[in-house]
Amino acid sequence: MAELRKEDLWAMADKLRNNMDAAEYKHVCLGLIFLKYISDSFEKAYTEISKDEYADPEDKDEYTAQNVFWVPKGARWEDVRSKAKTAEVGQVIDNAMYAIEKENSILRGVLPKDYGRASLNKDSLGQLVDLLSNVKVGSDKNKDTLGNVYEYFLGKFARAEGKLGGEFYTPRSVVELIVNMIEPHDGRVFDPCCGSGGMFVQSEKFVEDRQGRLDGQLAIYGQESNYNTWKLCRMNLAIRGIDANLGQQNADSFHNDQHKSLKADYIMANPPFNISDWGGERLIDDPRWEKYGIPPTGNANYAWILHMLYHLAPSGTAGFVLANGSLSSSTISEYTIRKNLIKDDKIDCIVTLPGGLFSTTSIPVCLWFITRNKLKNGHRDRHGEILFIDARNMETEALEDSRTQRKLSQKTIDEITSAYHSFRNHELKAEKMDGTEVTYADKQGFWKVATLKEIEEKDYNLTPASYVGIAPIEEDVEPFEAKMDRLTKQLSSITAESKILDDEIKKQLSTIGWKI
Repeated sequence: MAELRKEDLWAMADKLRNNMDAAEYKHVCLGLIFLKYISDSFEKAYTEISKDEYADPEDKDEYTAQNVFWVPKGARWEDVRSKAKTAEVGQVIDNAMYAIEKENSILRGVLPKDYGRASLNKDSLGQLVDLLSNVKVGSDKNKDTLGNVYEYFLGKFARAEGKLGGEFYTPRSVVELIVNMIEPHDGRVFDPCCGSGGMFVQSEKFVEDRQGRLDGQLAIYGQESNYNTWKLCRMNLAIRGIDANLGQQNADSFHNDQHKSLKADYIMANPPFNISDWGGERLIDDPRWEKYGIPPTGNANYAWILHMLYHLAPSGTAGFVLANGSLSSSTISEYTIRKNLIKDDKIDCIVTLPGGLFSTTSIPVCLWFITRNKLKNGHRDRHGEILFIDARNMETEALEDSRTQRKLSQKTIDEITSAYHSFRNHELKAEKMDGTEVTYADKQGFWKVATLKEIEEKDYNLTPASYVGIAPIEEDVEPFEAKMDRLTKQLSSITAESKILDDEIKKQLSTIGWKI
């Protein structure tokens, strides 16, 4: 069986969606990928069990013992594939989904079961089944083929859906940066707006990469308000073999907290930006606001901050994405909360990020890192200090198969992470200057450790640019001839791409009766 590259698979699958919008087609594709994953895992286990003369490959308990989903006869991929070119393929898939849910209680209510609807083109559906039949669970060298395909498709659908896609997907490089900075390795991990589960997947990968897989190291908790996204997350985690508590149902974190008593060691999140209709007027007396102030009813940003702080364990750390406006907003309620958080020494680090990382918004974004105890895990006492990192002009790279979206380069991720870890570990201190006082060797234009007194003098503004200054201008050492050669090649490439785009625009306009 030939293996397709995920890029080719997407290109082929995208051609099959006809007039279906990305938001609808997303569930068609991802549901089938999940069904294929379950079937492939089952078939792999079936083959191994069949080799044991004392084992019954049709005994469900054999699979339960191996933590493999049981797939009953009639619901296996070959059963679906055999009907791919028939009009009843949609009903066959629905029946398979129902049967798998019935036999695996953890999947109850998770799998999509509307493939038989009249509006779904059965020829295209059958072609998609045939297409996915060429993808298999990876070899021993790459055991996560379908997991990677699932994640890749999530990202592609997020970009295709635009703003709405941001509700379920956080760019992978941003997730990687947050995870690398917080270093979740043992304890409870929580995401109160978990989307499709990217933070959890990357957390598990962090543990595997550095220490090897140790079952039980991370206890994962999540919550998601959107029902379909909640199901996507459960499938995404299941396809990775990650056990998680996502609450009894999809629910709003502010009004129906599924983990009221949870105190997490690590919180990582990308809450929706600047939400105005979060129902704050019904939560004026909420205990989450008691200490620092009541967040404004017209913007949920500070409600998210206080919600996450409320759920932090005594030595916990949280890292999350917010709009840059949260750093300097002057509304009385937000200013008061920010001032109280700073004076109570709960803010550890602020990072402003480069633009173009999110396909779903052009709003400049930043990362907040807050902690309940700056002596956490033996790190040095950072009492009365906040690390500011201005990464707006740091290196980014073009995102594969996207003309506009960027991603953080590995170099940028490593440099930001290194600065934060050095701050925690007392490694940013310079030599003693006068025999008594230890000062910081701040890097102008990149990072600075500011005292609470300095922040107070700036009226509790948390914008890194206000502290780090302007980076010194580096001397241009590139020879003129080499620079001109590089720039002309770059211009030639841009011109060629522009012509391709112009031709495509003309082509699309001509299909609807407009010619240029």
